[in-house]
Amino acid sequence: MRDELDEMGPVDYLVVEFPGNRLTGKAFPLLLDLVDRGIVRILDLLFVRKELDGSITGLSLSDLDGDGEFDPVVFSGASSGLIGSDDLNDASGVLEPGSSAAILVYENLWAAPLARELRRSGGQLVASGRIPVQALLAALDAAESDSEPADIAGSN
Repeated sequence: MRDELDEMGPVDYLVVEFPGNRLTGKAFPLLLDLVDRGIVRILDLLFVRKELDGSITGLSLSDLDGDGEFDPVVFSGASSGLIGSDDLNDASGVLEPGSSAAILVYENLWAAPLARELRRSGGQLVASGRIPVQALLAALDAAESDSEPADIAGSN
């Protein structure tokens, strides 16, 4: 198991909210394409709905089907057990009542060789982050107007 972990790429997670439960499934083929091309490996994929009373309800993949374009059941085996009840509670805290969400844990296979070599040479990850597109756009707008640039790294 240790050897397998040493070979892994960075693992990330996403919680993607769909206000008003408007999950269409149109992104599923794009996610499947990333898997098929060896760019990512899905470790966990869960769908939840935050009820109006604030409780979280799990959704089965068959509940999401219905548009006739793509069968989300292709992801039904994507469960490693990494997402626990604490993670669901954390996700619940950022979701609006009456919305649904996809919770995705994935390995960045494209970065595995680099990550492996960095680990073998004693490198340790000491910081990581993401810059939301909205923060990046605000920083670019601020730069164009010659005003004080926005803090894109601190606006997660």
